[in-house]
Amino acid sequence: MPAPSAPSAPSAPSAQTAPSAQTGRERPGAAAAEAPFGVFLASDGRGVERLPLFESWLDGRTVTVGRTYLPGENWRALEGPGFILDPWTRWRAARPERMLALNVPMVAPNEGGLPDDAVAAILAAGAKGAFDPVFRTLATRLVDGGAADTIIVLGWEMNGTTYSSRCAPDPQAWKAYWRRIVTTMRGVEGQDFRFDFTASRGPDAIPWPECYPGDDVVDIIGLDSYDQPPGNTFSDYVSQPYGMRHHAAFAGARGKPISFPEWGLFRRGDRPEYVRSMLAWISDHDVAYHSIADYCPHGVWQCPENPDSSRAFRQRLTRVPPPEPTPAPQPPPVPPAAGVTAAVRDASLSSAGRTSKSAARAIPASPSRAASPG
Repeated sequence: MPAPSAPSAPSAPSAQTAPSAQTGRERPGAAAAEAPFGVFLASDGRGVERLPLFESWLDGRTVTVGRTYLPGENWRALEGPGFILDPWTRWRAARPERMLALNVPMVAPNEGGLPDDAVAAILAAGAKGAFDPVFRTLATRLVDGGAADTIIVLGWEMNGTTYSSRCAPDPQAWKAYWRRIVTTMRGVEGQDFRFDFTASRGPDAIPWPECYPGDDVVDIIGLDSYDQPPGNTFSDYVSQPYGMRHHAAFAGARGKPISFPEWGLFRRGDRPEYVRSMLAWISDHDVAYHSIADYCPHGVWQCPENPDSSRAFRQRLTRVPPPEPTPAPQPPPVPPAAGVTAAVRDASLSSAGRTSKSAARAIPASPSRAASPG
């Protein structure tokens, strides 16, 4: 999750990238609960360890998508260190219905503040094959670990400025490098990877469609969308340039499912209407998977700062019906006493049976996010 940057003024969508009026690949009537979902709890084995507790909080609802991130501090880390991959590939291999979605940087250091010219040089080198061995090693480790069908969220949020794996310094080299990585990883025997092109919602340093590397090297088109600018309301998030409607239309025109690898609360605090709107949007579209970022300030389980949103999320994902109102007890009819008017009698009875209700979310003690996805 990047810190929001000050985006440049958005350019108008081109004829090739502008969304149509249709939102694309809608599935009216489907339930958000039916889309495979995950939760980011920690990058390493602690994320796996916390999943059963999260599932218990959801009344036993099964999480089928594992979410983790490779550290991006150096090129060795991009090969898939055991402390990250091993617990998650074991989790994936344990049940056939599970999915693993792994964020993989394209440049190291991914959060090192590299200037644009340095990023451009690395992208150009990558496009020529300089880092093929890194990604071949990663692919081999995933296949050998029983996670040959991992979803690779490669170079995520490339349209922004937070990460070194960004597109704007040289979009053509970025696209060529993406294609090179996909070709390299698909060349490993036994692989069945899917590659997820995930941008940040809305206008940013570069319109994300300008970074799209081609239908033949993309399987899923994702969007990271938090409750934060650009935009003020969920309607803004949908209708803004390069927003959620554009995202759905762009994917639909290519016959590809969409994803939301990261979503959650942020700048506007505990806002349950955002959670409900997000889950409703997921419900109405062809979503390969979605995953909430569950750490403060974004989350609903490890973050006690968002109790109302927590209730909204839990109610939607567990299908817990809203509580029925408790009817006030009706007093038996009595004849009015002498000298007491009916109005006075009714006023004295109007408070009968009133109850005070409170709801508190119990959250297990848990450390904050162990490894940041950024």
